Amino acid sequence: MSRRKNNGSKIALARKELNLTQKQLAATTGINKSTLSQIENGKFSGSLDILERYLDALDLQLTVEPKKRQLPDWDELDTLFGDE
Repeated sequence: MSRRKNNGSKIALARKELNLTQKQLAATTGINKSTLSQIENGKFSGSLDILERYLDALDLQLTVEPKKRQLPDWDELDTLFGDE
């Protein structure tokens, strides 16, 4: 799963745990409902300001950390480098 999609799922879960709808948060944050949907579906590529306002409304914060690199398992090597 892509990082944006994974983060979007976490944001959507946080919103649902607060029993808030996207429509309610759109009214509160001034961010269009379709933009909130893009964020939650991992398709948002807009302003960092918008993302931070949405996260702030959910009492979340943006964290920057080093990328994690993971090598494939030995069992996966055959599927990664097939005969094709």
